[in-house]
Formats: sequence, structure tokens, C-alpha cells
Amino acid sequence: MRSLLLIAAYTCSVLLTQDGAKPEPVFPDMPSGERPVLEVDGAKAEKPEEMVTYVDQILGSGVSFRMAPVPGGKFFMGSPKGEAKRSTDEGPVHELEIAPFWMGAHEVTWDEYELFMDRSFGAARDGAKRPLQDAWADAVSRPTPPYVPMDFNMGTEGYPAISMTQFAAKQYTKWLSMKTGRFYRLATEAEWEYACRAGAATAYHFGEDADQLDDYAWHFENSKESYHPVGKKKPNAFGLFDMHGNVAEWVLDGHGETTYFDRVLAGQSESSALVNPILWPAAEYNRVVRGGSWDDDPGDLRSAARRKSRDSWKMLDPQLPKSIWYLTNARTVGFRVVRPFVEPTPEQQEEFWQADIERIAAIQGRQRKGER
Repeated sequence: MRSLLLIAAYTCSVLLTQDGAKPEPVFPDMPSGERPVLEVDGAKAEKPEEMVTYVDQILGSGVSFRMAPVPGGKFFMGSPKGEAKRSTDEGPVHELEIAPFWMGAHEVTWDEYELFMDRSFGAARDGAKRPLQDAWADAVSRPTPPYVPMDFNMGTEGYPAISMTQFAAKQYTKWLSMKTGRFYRLATEAEWEYACRAGAATAYHFGEDADQLDDYAWHFENSKESYHPVGKKKPNAFGLFDMHGNVAEWVLDGHGETTYFDRVLAGQSESSALVNPILWPAAEYNRVVRGGSWDDDPGDLRSAARRKSRDSWKMLDPQLPKSIWYLTNARTVGFRVVRPFVEPTPEQQEEFWQADIERIAAIQGRQRKGER
């Protein structure tokens, strides 16, 4: 019965047409030319040494978010064999070089993400003039309406957004890029671990002692079976909150059991540290989330700990085909955004946003035309 109710609720949310008429397109084409940039204090830097924390805005909402600078440098990724709770896919330890970037000081909150989910947000009201950026933002694919509250009654205002697919998170970063004029994306797995460690080589960014974890993270032993408002624990040395726990965070990479071994071999052949590596996903699942969550044990929150996505994260989704936007069984998964110091070309930016699986791209194409 529950599945039938969910299906009925979803069906009511789909755009329907009468007499077999062709559905009207839901999303316009992207305007030509360069997208306009919203000027905010501190967002510009001519060189990495000038990067500072800044607060960006989502026009028309009063919602803002803080971006912290992460200086470039080298670090050793992965965990040593003797580290407690280590998994084999965390090694071997290998040296990487990471370019500078800004990173969200905390995970994307529902305050931010619900604006993306609301297709009516940005529509002109009472003759009000719309920001120039909205013409670009309106062209970005946005989620279909959910059939249940996706916070699962754990809270929204100030809480991290959860239960979105990696594709949905990537579309959010595209929409945010259009709303602000600055290029936002998910972090690579290497960027994420580099930012989490903040110069530390220990199991956690604060050291080896898991008994200190309560000061820095929400986890199974202190969360009371729920996520918590962002930024309430101590930050790491880069000023980043909740890198350990609260919600696990999507990164761009696919999960490979031999990824680190392959990098070591590549580094040996090049006789230098690899620079800004990424393993582009080749399948819908086995994509990486990092940081552990409110529902995980302390060992799963370590800086090097990795987790891969599974099809069981959509187990209760009654739709056929299953949603490209929501994860019914991943109440522990969210994300945060990054902005590289060196902005890639528009063509390169699309690679960080686009659907990389044919099935997802096909459904996205139909939804853009008002179809299922």
C-alpha cells in the first residue's frame, strides 16, 4: 500500500498534457555569451596569496554561504597500513600536488538547496525586475518534485541537505554557477582529503585520538540518530566545519579498488607527484562519498576513509525508471561546493556538470521537455 501511495504522489507531480498534446519545454535554452557575475567582497584574487574567505549570495533569496580559501600544496593521500580501522582501498599512501581552491565552509544546507529544488524560485513577482543571472540559472535542469519530505523530518533550516544523487549535486553546482557568475563544482576526492587534512598526516585532522572526536564531529555515538545544524563543532586548520561526520559528502570521483596503486605507478614513471588527479566515474554506482556521517562509527570518519555508492541507496524508490535526483535510502549523504582558483574554460566546466551516464542523460533530456 505504501508503494502505491508513493507512486500516486509522484504521478501527480509529473507534468501532464491533454489530448496527447506535446508537452511544453520546462527549461529554456542557455543564453549565449558570458554569464553575468555577481560582485561580492573578497571573491576576486589575482594570485593565490590574495585568496580570502568570502560570503557569496543567492540572488533574490537573502540566502548566503561562506567560502574558505584552501592553499595549494603537496600532501600524502591515503592511510598507512597500521592505521586503526583502515581499509585496503586507502593505500598505498602516495604524494599528490593540489592547486589552490575555495571550499564551502560547511555542507550545502537545505536553505540553499531548496531554492534549487523550487522551480518557481526566481520567477518575477509584481512586476519586479529579475536579476540578469536568472536567464542563465533558469536554463539549468532542476529536480522533479519529491514525493516525501527529503529531510525525513530531521530538520531543514540550518541543516545539511541530504538524499540527493551525485547528478543532482552536480546540477546544483551548475545552477549556483549561473546564479553567481562564479564557477562552482564538487571537489575531487584528492581535493577533499587534502582540505580535510589541512596539513595533518594523522587519522583525523586534529590528531590520532578518536576520544577528541566529539569536539569536531557528529557521529553515531553522539548524534542521537539524526544530523545536526552545520558549523556547530570546531573547524579544522583551514576553517572548514564538519569535514568529519554530520553528513558524508559527494565528490566527483568514481571508486577504484586499485586507484592508489595506479597512481603510485604513474608517479614513479613520471618521477614526480601527480597533480590534481581525478578518476572520472564509468558507472552509475561506485561513486565516492567522503567524511563519514552522523550514523557512522568514529573509524569511518577518518580523513582517508572512503565509501562507494550503491544501488541499494534507492531501494525504496517506487518509480520506474528510478529517480535521477533522489536517494530514498541515503539519509546520510550530502555535499559541499568548491571553486578552483584557476577557472577552466566554458567547455571544460561542462565536464564537471554534465550527466555522464547515458540513462541519466536520456531521462534528463525528456524531463527538460516536460516528459518523464
